[in-house]
Amino acid sequence: FFNQAVTYICEHDESGSFGVIINQQTTISLKQVIQEMKIESGDSYNENQTIFIGGPVDQGRGFILHRPTGNWSSSLSVNNDVALTTSKDILQAIANNEGPKDCIVALGYAGWAAGQLEQEMASNTWLSCPADEQIIFNTPVEERWKAAAKLIGVDLSLLSNDTGHA
Repeated sequence: FFNQAVTYICEHDESGSFGVIINQQTTISLKQVIQEMKIESGDSYNENQTIFIGGPVDQGRGFILHRPTGNWSSSLSVNNDVALTTSKDILQAIANNEGPKDCIVALGYAGWAAGQLEQEMASNTWLSCPADEQIIFNTPVEERWKAAAKLIGVDLSLLSNDTGHA
């Protein structure tokens, strides 16, 4: 599930961590979600926008990672520019072309129990890089994994999944 996943960590504290995968798309369109939720829509929104697999937890629930942060009913400000919102009002705004400038609509999230992510980081399960809004919102989906690795000087074409014996 997490193979080549780029996960934007939205919150990390002593009780655990959670984030949204930003490079795994579904075959579901925004139009399908809007229709399923019976939201009235205008004519000018991006109805073909692809919905992402945000992670393996709570996949029936929508999570919208967006900028600018705005003033939505249920939002977590991740930083000064980016927020994660779970309320229907943001989808209504998006469906009427009144939503945030940039957004990723995802189903589900990635979550870790207290200390779990730290343990995975210590065992080199993950590569960690600074969050880059250009990668999140402006880099083509298929290039996000390589772009994130490049931030920390890693050329993924030089890595191998094969293991051997010395």
